[in-house]
Amino acid sequence: MGILDFLTGEFIDVIHWVDDTRDTMVWRFEREDHEIKYGAKLTVREGQAAVFVHEGQLADVFTPGLYMLETNNMPILTTLQHWDHGFKSPFKSEIYYVNTTRFNDLKWGTKNPIMLRDPEFGPTRIRAYGTYTVRVTNPGRFLTEIVGTDGEFTMDEISFQVRNIIVQEFSRVVAGSGIPVLDMAANTGDLGKLVATAISEVVAEYGLEIPEFYIENISLPPAVEEALDKRTSMGLAGDLGKFTQYSAAEAMTAAARNPAGGGGMGAGLGMGMGMAVAQNMAHSGPWGAAPAAQPAPPPPPPAEHVWHIAEGGKTKGPFSKAALGRMAADGSLTRETHVWTAGLDGWKLAEDVTELAQLFTVLPPPPPGA
Repeated sequence: MGILDFLTGEFIDVIHWVDDTRDTMVWRFEREDHEIKYGAKLTVREGQAAVFVHEGQLADVFTPGLYMLETNNMPILTTLQHWDHGFKSPFKSEIYYVNTTRFNDLKWGTKNPIMLRDPEFGPTRIRAYGTYTVRVTNPGRFLTEIVGTDGEFTMDEISFQVRNIIVQEFSRVVAGSGIPVLDMAANTGDLGKLVATAISEVVAEYGLEIPEFYIENISLPPAVEEALDKRTSMGLAGDLGKFTQYSAAEAMTAAARNPAGGGGMGAGLGMGMGMAVAQNMAHSGPWGAAPAAQPAPPPPPPAEHVWHIAEGGKTKGPFSKAALGRMAADGSLTRETHVWTAGLDGWKLAEDVTELAQLFTVLPPPPPGA
């Protein structure tokens, strides 16, 4: 072996990248004037890909493995360089290492409320947030479409764009799903799959994929949540008159037990209760008899349900009860038709729902001349 061959062997390039960060997606191998010796050793570890860019053109992409950079290992670069098989001099190319592992626990959320039409509440707004993971599946496309000439590209530089895509597709899928807001919490898994499918079609153009997508919470505006809480509290209270009397009695008992600590508050509460009792006696009949009870106002009409119909593995609706009555008359709704509305425990036959069974019992009289 000659001295020239020995020196050539001593100075063979070793190209590799060890990532000690958690957010680096692309890292460029730095070399003065981007000069790489012919026959250099290229190491690509698991979870990486090496992309060669020669004179601004995407050349070869190397998957995990150990490579000797020669003409037989770089077919595209060899064509671009117009090398002969005996060519041994250094060449100038840029090498970008692309991280192909998953980037986990990334956050997404709706910056502004999403408008949708709910079958029960009408037009309303919701907010949502969750997590997702992202991974590079096409290093060459990702480099040309997103990274460009950036020497060190991190997840933070693209997370804002990915979040915008997620929110856009989430808004479109949720608004067109027809799922009532109160039932969305029970269907977050199905919604997540629909949204992930829609997102994947968009991010694939960037060389990315979304392996996992989760919806952690879907919430209503504070005013709507407060109204729902009041509605729930009224249902739990039952008889509001008895509930008010019970609350007043509890307050008087608490004030009597703490005359010193309550001070003027306890005395004032007692006076207020006494005045209330006196007013009740003043409005009572002779000899303290209670006045004739006033007729109670009629209760509010019950909220009309909206119904969904299952036919041939597809869901139709929502329909009002009047619409179902017309469908029962023309035969498009039968006793064996599966129906569902908010509050039902799954799909049921129309004849098993008390509210709809009467549609099949009221039959018209026989026509004249029959």
